[in-house]
Amino acid sequence: MPVTVTELGHIWSKVLSNVKEKIPDNKIFDAFLGDSFLYSYNNDEMIVGVNSNLASKILSDQYSDLIEGSAREIVNRKVKISFKVVEKLKDIKVEQPKTEFFKNSIVNTSLTFDNFIVGKCNIEAQQAAIYIASNPGKNFNPLFIYSNSGLGKTHLLHAIVNHIHNNSDKRALYLTSDDFTSEFIKFVTGESSSDKLKEYICSFDVVLIDDIQFIGGKSQTEYFLFTIFNAMLMHGKQVVITSDKHPSELKNFDERIKSRFGQGLTISISSPDVETCVKILKSKINAGPLNVDSIKPEVLEFIAEKFSKNIRNIDEALNKIVWYTTMYKPVKYIDMDIAMEALQSLIDVKNTKSQLNQQKILSVVADYYNLTPSQLTSSSRTGNIIVPRHISMYLMRYMLDIPFKQIGLVFGGKDHSTVMHAVTKVEKELKTDVTLQTAVNEIKKLLK
Repeated sequence: MPVTVTELGHIWSKVLSNVKEKIPDNKIFDAFLGDSFLYSYNNDEMIVGVNSNLASKILSDQYSDLIEGSAREIVNRKVKISFKVVEKLKDIKVEQPKTEFFKNSIVNTSLTFDNFIVGKCNIEAQQAAIYIASNPGKNFNPLFIYSNSGLGKTHLLHAIVNHIHNNSDKRALYLTSDDFTSEFIKFVTGESSSDKLKEYICSFDVVLIDDIQFIGGKSQTEYFLFTIFNAMLMHGKQVVITSDKHPSELKNFDERIKSRFGQGLTISISSPDVETCVKILKSKINAGPLNVDSIKPEVLEFIAEKFSKNIRNIDEALNKIVWYTTMYKPVKYIDMDIAMEALQSLIDVKNTKSQLNQQKILSVVADYYNLTPSQLTSSSRTGNIIVPRHISMYLMRYMLDIPFKQIGLVFGGKDHSTVMHAVTKVEKELKTDVTLQTAVNEIKKLLK
């Protein structure tokens, strides 16, 4: 089977590196092989372009055995090499690699292991992906990674492909479930042959399918996937799959294939903690127009707390701040006030219900203590206001599960450490203070 131009370059680079170690005279190597290239590789025959007739003759007569031996080490099979002058290559007809399958499948070369931020939430998945990329087909086959959307599964798949292409001669194919389904539909409608499609997919050493859950319920597509899956595993080739659910929880899949999905290594990715989110934010900031030192640490912590359930939400929040401070209100330092201005519409849209609940808690607590909501959110520190204020903060934290920073904004922009102290104090006193226990329980009943 012919290979692509990218693969030709990759193979020949490896061959040249091997040959250079075996030719003691660097001048000979540079003169005759320095600007050579692999023009084609098909049916165990390689055609190499060189810069002159003399180079073609010298390499053919004196170095062909050495170069063919080096090529055999790289591609793991015996090959015959012909050396042709560049000007004569246009007269050679070469079978072009078939590209009719998966024309829209693209690997993002910027998604690598180096820029994948690791935390407790994803370290096992990252380690498994690195192992598979370095040792495809040897163990843990298939590798099945599952998590909610936006937590890094796709990044890991692209990183695996990029690592394989940059560090080995193996071939990897990345597909989304849509790619796979669309190509199968072409077979059903008579546009292509299923045998050719299966042969093409199984010609790769590693096949990675993203979001497999979307194939569930498509019985013919699922069966075709099952045959490819079995063929890959039977020939010791690696399969990597991602999903939003554990294999056993996939809906509308045949039990046989669910069982096969789970026979290798199954790993989950959980939502990142605040510390990991801050690392992700800093990485994204360093890759963009802002300087991480121009953003106050509390802003990063706020975004991390507020948007940690989905990395795409972090991207959305950060892009909002970049746009606001670049196009609308340029500032030297981005503090909480600026961040809240930039994110206000985003928070309003996503948390209308939460904001209404905050106001409800204020109103109910204020009524319970014969106060007004404005008194609770004021800066007054009189004795009859402090306890109700602390109770309000405590209830917002544990009934609405919102960040300390956001609660602080409700109370006139109080620092998150002040809110945290108030919540911790109520927590502690609830263990022994019967009066406080009664008040909190009654307020909870009123809120319900």
